[in-house]
Amino acid sequence: MITFEQVSVHYTDAAEPALTGVDLTLPEGELCLLVGPSGAGKSTLLGTVSGLVPHFTGGVLHGRVTVAGRDTRTHRPRELADVVGTVGQDPRAHFVTDTVEDELAYGMESLGIAPEVMRRRVEETLDLLGLADLRDRALGTLSGGQQQRVAIGSVLTVHPKVLVLDEPTSALDPGAAEEVLAVLQRLVHDLGTTVLMAEHRLERVVQYADQVLLLPGGGQPPVLGEPAEVLAHSPVFPPVVGLGRVAGWSPLPLSVRDARRRAAPLRARLAGLRPEVPAPVAAEPLAETARLTVRRGPVPALRGVDLALRPGEVTALMGRNGAGKSTLLGALAGLQAPASGTVRIGALTPHKARPQELIRQVALVPQDPRDLLYSETVEAECTAADHDAGAAAGTCRALVERLLPGIADHTHPRDLSEGQRLSLALAVVLTARPALLLLDEPTRGLDYAAKARLVEILRALAADSHAILLATHDVELAAELAHRTVVLADGEVVADGPSADVVLGSPAFAPQVAKVLQPEPWLTVRQVAAALESSS
Repeated sequence: MITFEQVSVHYTDAAEPALTGVDLTLPEGELCLLVGPSGAGKSTLLGTVSGLVPHFTGGVLHGRVTVAGRDTRTHRPRELADVVGTVGQDPRAHFVTDTVEDELAYGMESLGIAPEVMRRRVEETLDLLGLADLRDRALGTLSGGQQQRVAIGSVLTVHPKVLVLDEPTSALDPGAAEEVLAVLQRLVHDLGTTVLMAEHRLERVVQYADQVLLLPGGGQPPVLGEPAEVLAHSPVFPPVVGLGRVAGWSPLPLSVRDARRRAAPLRARLAGLRPEVPAPVAAEPLAETARLTVRRGPVPALRGVDLALRPGEVTALMGRNGAGKSTLLGALAGLQAPASGTVRIGALTPHKARPQELIRQVALVPQDPRDLLYSETVEAECTAADHDAGAAAGTCRALVERLLPGIADHTHPRDLSEGQRLSLALAVVLTARPALLLLDEPTRGLDYAAKARLVEILRALAADSHAILLATHDVELAAELAHRTVVLADGEVVADGPSADVVLGSPAFAPQVAKVLQPEPWLTVRQVAAALESSS
């Protein structure tokens, strides 16, 4: 269905090719998972399938890519629209209409599909993706995860032969992600649709993959094969595979179910041992909300939220899409005025404070890091961040190098991958060393190595008495990093306590290791590895 013949892509002014040595065939009716470190060329490879590379992005495409017999060099994206459906990392970039229902119909209108067929397909897609209650909603009022589902739905209505998906579950809560993946499975198994999907959250998707295509980066050739075989040597792998490596299992498990079947000997080795758990933080709160209510139009997005954030404490804010997580972060950052209740950061009321007063007290990294990036180069962004924060020259650049090694100063932020842009935005806000750091989906687009570097930096900030609140659907991040987890539902706090207690009691928010080793309180591969090492 998709054939790559000695494909490489080189962008103007880039020192190295973005993609090189791709020579393989993806068969019809399979789900192929594309994995690799950030910046390895995954988005570029997806773009060659849809024709966006080079017709839209520019650069030079060497070799040949054919999809259902059509050469993407001679067929522009609009000439491939009935064959290839594409959803990128930023769903808002795809929207061309104002409401959910109109967006689902737009692609079919462009292809001249009969009205009665369009109506039926819209209804089917609304049900498949759980969007029926949102059909008349304006796209701009949806949460990030809801927008992602609409973007996927707008592609599904055309019934393409090939689906190209770039981080399709990155903004979704665990339940919504399972719904989307179930739909993709149905398309593959029942309709024979070929799905090529790039995803960093491998713990969600690897068990559904028929094949894994690894882009190792660094000029190394791609590797295509069975998931267990490829992940045995991959630099990126989900926690359940990491647990299998620590335990010495072969073949490696790809799902929690596979791992649980083999876990009895590991449980025996761990009997009597307990994971290291961070001590609770007893400092006075740095920031507090009291009976906080925030409205978006007539709808209350937050309802009477009480929250205290302490220096040295990392708090994970979790909940389904639309629960109010981003609204709470916005209220703490001064972007949302309370309808009732109070917000306090130190002696400041955020929505009344001047920006100069807030910059050292609180900083927010939003879901879309481009909202913070205005300059033409990475170097210019870093220079501006140093100036705004009153920091020594080179402070921001040093942070970038820790989070994102090897990015050239002259690189334009728009040429970075989603994960790389997030790393740059994080470095920009961390330059001011704010007392309270707010992160909205901070691991979206990050590979496991980049996530590990982020965890190290956030731990160091917490150790230096910064308070950190991160809104996330990444249950593995919460298990690895957070002292405390708060769960929102319909704008209200429904759980608040030590992370181990909250996530172990929730099937939706439990990490993979916890599911494998339950009822014992193990959350991460790191905890298991440390315990086995200390007992040997």
